[in-house]
Order: sequence, then structure tokens, then C-alpha cells
Amino acid sequence: MPQDVRFDLPFTTPVSEHLAYAREQHLRWVREMGLVRSQAGFEEYVSWDLPQAAIRTYPHASADDMVVLMNWFSLAFLFDDQFDTGRPDRADRIAEVARELIATPLRPAGSEPRVVCPITVAWAEVWAQLSDGMSLAWRTRFAASWGRFLVAHSEEVDLAARGAALGLEEYTDFRRRTVGIHHSIDAGERSRRFEVPAQVQAHPVMIGLRDAAADTIGFMNDIHSFEREKRRGDGHNLIVVLRHERGCSWEEAADDAIRMTTERLADYLEYEAKVPAMCDELNLSEADRDLVRMGVEAARHWINGNYEWALTTGRYAAVKDSPAAVAEEQGRGSLDDLLTAV
Repeated sequence: MPQDVRFDLPFTTPVSEHLAYAREQHLRWVREMGLVRSQAGFEEYVSWDLPQAAIRTYPHASADDMVVLMNWFSLAFLFDDQFDTGRPDRADRIAEVARELIATPLRPAGSEPRVVCPITVAWAEVWAQLSDGMSLAWRTRFAASWGRFLVAHSEEVDLAARGAALGLEEYTDFRRRTVGIHHSIDAGERSRRFEVPAQVQAHPVMIGLRDAAADTIGFMNDIHSFEREKRRGDGHNLIVVLRHERGCSWEEAADDAIRMTTERLADYLEYEAKVPAMCDELNLSEADRDLVRMGVEAARHWINGNYEWALTTGRYAAVKDSPAAVAEEQGRGSLDDLLTAV
């Protein structure tokens, strides 16, 4: 399954002009915070080109805010890679760190982490910056989505440690949580300094739109990252789940995954079409309708921006000849241990 599988997205999205400045600041910060601890680890991280993902998913952020968003990106991706199939006992440490990451947004901004490692120290700094100027309602919403994502990540690690497999229906629901898109769309509000009204966030149309966006992105990600996850022996991938459940070939499973992705994209577009009627139903002002429009754009930026990045990132390269490839074949996602004390 090649990384460059294409989808027909019926919209385009802008790209930030702040790449050069923000990337330089971000890569310096990653080294200073100890989020990469070896030269090989740094080279692998650079090959992922996460700054490219950030400028596509948050195109309207200021130059300095773009640095904050890139820094936050690094934490989610690097933490996701800390599980080692050769050390299932490591699941307990991952759960401990995950609990600390969940607790950080629930404490006063700037609080020192109680569990200390590069990931938690960096997150305490980033959260203080990310939450600055946002309302309690937004911070609570973000914290809830972030917490569900991290709980799901710990569950995924536990499943991998036990060698457990999920059925398609169970996996589909599970993937919606592990992909981490809900809080990523919330961060789109922070990137432009606006907030979608609470009554809109609670409406079935917006809930359905965000869920469909999360599923679309999660399934696309499973397709584009398949070769990397296959090297790692990671069974939590839509193609793997489909092949196991249906007893079909890899090619047939991939075709089914592409079909499911296209269907969820169509669902997303249907929810988008219902947004004007939702605004009428809620009797929103023109100002609030503008906020809703930007909220929908935040979802679009993530669907298209993540898609464009995934086609070229070194993280999902089908063929690798590097220390990272050796680590992946040994069941590790990372060359550096980021869960031990700084």
C-alpha cells in the first residue's frame, strides 16, 4: 500500500507563510527540551516535517503562535511512539505519563508537573501558552477532548501489550478517539483567537461534522501510515483490522479502507451542507455565524492539511534505510526514550 494514495477532496485550504521562521524556532526548542536525545532521533524527527503539517492545518496562526502549535504537535507524535512491543511492561509508565498530561490542563497554567520527563515538562510549558487568552469553556472543552485521546492511547498500548485485536465496529469507534482530531480542531479556534458558541458545539450537526472529520482523517492516516505500522507489527490500523475480520487479501482490505474513507468524507460534506439550517434553527447573529464558519474551516483545514502532509512525510515512508527503520522492525516507534526523567 503506497503512501501516496490519493483522495478526491472537493475543497482546497490555505497554507501559512510562516514556515521558515516557525520551523527554525521549533527545531531549536525540540532540542532544548530534550524531546530528541540522539542525532539519529533528530534526523528522523526532521524527516517527518511536522512544521509542514502545522502550516497546513493552522494556516491563519501568527508567526509566534505557529511556533507554539508546532511545539504542541511534536509532543503528541513523539509520545505516541514511546511504546515498545519488546517491553510490554512499559505500558505502566506510559499510563503514568498520560495521566500527568491529562491533569496539566486541569491545574493552574504554569504549574510544575508531578511526573517529570521531557514530554510532561514540555507540555506544561506549551499548555500555558496554548491556553493563554482562551475562555474557561474552551479550556474545558479542549481538556476533555485531550483527555479522551490520551486515555484511548493508553488503552491502545494495553491492547498491544496483550496482543489483543479489535473487530471493525469496535475499532472504528476506538480510532475516532485515538486520532485526536477533536482537540486538534479546538486548537484551530486558538490559532485564530475565536471560539465557536457553546450551543453550536452541542448541536447534533456540529457533533456529526466533527466526528465525520475525525473518522475521515483517521482512516486516511491508517492508509498512508500502513507500511510503517506494518513494519512495527501494529495491529491498530484499519487495513489490518479489515483483513483480519474479512479474511481477505491486503489489496482487498486496502480497497475497502479507501471506500470507507470516501464514504465518511461524503458524510462530512453532508453535515457541512446542514450548517446554514442549524444556524437558522439556533437563530444565530451574523457575528456568531462567522464564528461557526471559521469553526467549519478549522475542520476543513485539518482534513486537507493533514492529507497533503501525509503524502510526503518521512514518518510514513514505505521504504526506509535508517536507524529508525531498524527500530520500527523491532517494534519501537522511537529511537529516543522520552519517558525517563530529564
